[in-house]
Amino acid sequence: MALSSACFQVPTLLLIPSRKQLLHTHHNSQLQRHRRTAFQTFCSRRSSPSEPTQKENEVFEFERLFSNLNQATLKREPGSLSSAIVLVAGTTVGAGILAIPSVTQESGFLASTVTCILCWVFMVVTGLLLAEVNVNTMCELGSGGVSLVSMARRTLGTAGVQIACWSYIFIHYALLVAYVARSSDILTNFLGIPLWESATLFSLIFGCICYFGSQRFIGAVNGILVFGLIASFAALVAVASGNLQWDALLQANFDAVPMSIPIITLSFVYQNVVPVVCTNLEGNLSKVRTAIVLGTAIPLVLFLVWNAVVLGSIPNLEMGSGKIMDPLQQLQSTTGVVGPIIQVFSLLAIATSYIGFVLGLADFLADLLKLPTGQNQPLPYLLTLIPPLALSLLDPEIFFKALDFAGTYGVLVLFGVLPAAMSWSERYSSSSPAVKLPQLVPGGRLTLSLIIGGAGCVIFSEIFENFGHP
Repeated sequence: MALSSACFQVPTLLLIPSRKQLLHTHHNSQLQRHRRTAFQTFCSRRSSPSEPTQKENEVFEFERLFSNLNQATLKREPGSLSSAIVLVAGTTVGAGILAIPSVTQESGFLASTVTCILCWVFMVVTGLLLAEVNVNTMCELGSGGVSLVSMARRTLGTAGVQIACWSYIFIHYALLVAYVARSSDILTNFLGIPLWESATLFSLIFGCICYFGSQRFIGAVNGILVFGLIASFAALVAVASGNLQWDALLQANFDAVPMSIPIITLSFVYQNVVPVVCTNLEGNLSKVRTAIVLGTAIPLVLFLVWNAVVLGSIPNLEMGSGKIMDPLQQLQSTTGVVGPIIQVFSLLAIATSYIGFVLGLADFLADLLKLPTGQNQPLPYLLTLIPPLALSLLDPEIFFKALDFAGTYGVLVLFGVLPAAMSWSERYSSSSPAVKLPQLVPGGRLTLSLIIGGAGCVIFSEIFENFGHP
């Protein structure tokens, strides 16, 4: 299915754990069944009591875990690192960037810059933890396209599956609703058509791209959208920075930082496409790490520049009022040139993120419904596209509501606590595999404890803030 439809092929060659591994493909179905069994046995085997103790801690290195095979040509199509970086960057730069200045105006630019960097580090670490668990799960199950459900089931059992399922579905539907609502509003202003037509048009165009498009085609479309996003962003910065007041950038109110953390964290969400990236890059851990770090570093720079332009060029923001305002409305009122640029930038930002979230949710639903991998199935895409379209039409003003709700509670559970808990179970449980793959995140239990503790503190502080006062 689109980016995640790359066919997982079983190995024709297995080497001893201490050497580099190169796993090739073959299309003979009978051989596939035997080799899949061998691969599962190898990846999930436990050390017997007679084996030396040092074998248990041996790290298994490989060049790639499997090979992507084009089912039409039966030729290998190695995943593109640049496409993976673009996919991560495009998924990250979504509607969150449009809301960042509205929640950082209280803290000021300096304090919000520190917050953005810390949230970026947090989200990079949790994404790497997800990738680590995903590759280990592919190795043990002997199949590609493994979603968060299979990862949670393998590491945390039934309780983990329930938390992962409901959190994942809630966040994705909430954000897809926000994307469709905002994009339909922009298209209605551009094309002069009714709201329901613009929402349907947006969902149909990008839904068809995700469903019918090949891996290379979607990568190319995403690349064009990201290029347009960067170009419109540069134009917006050039026009809006003419009124930049540098003194306004020196403000810092660290007491107001906690209220901005959920939205900033939400702005860095990309983990939904980590399983897609792992499959497309054939389980190559080095490439996966590079794709995640570079793919999120690009949005970080954009977020910081965007925040500086807005907070520095609109000095009359209601500081200390506690009122959430739309900074784009403030910018559009400054000059007539800014308005169209903001609309283009907003639409491209939403479109790039929409593609990633559609692919991630469709892949998740396919795994949840136990549909066969390696081919597109219409049902997951229908379940992904239709509900957000309907909800966005029921409440066209749902954009900020959906962002706030998803960022406050869903993201820090699903993409904060859960990845660290799964990694903890995988690394330190008694049933952890004897053959260990390289770890993408160092620090052991200390790092995992900091991730769980930090996310938990933010979640409980938000609950207390919203429900603890009479």
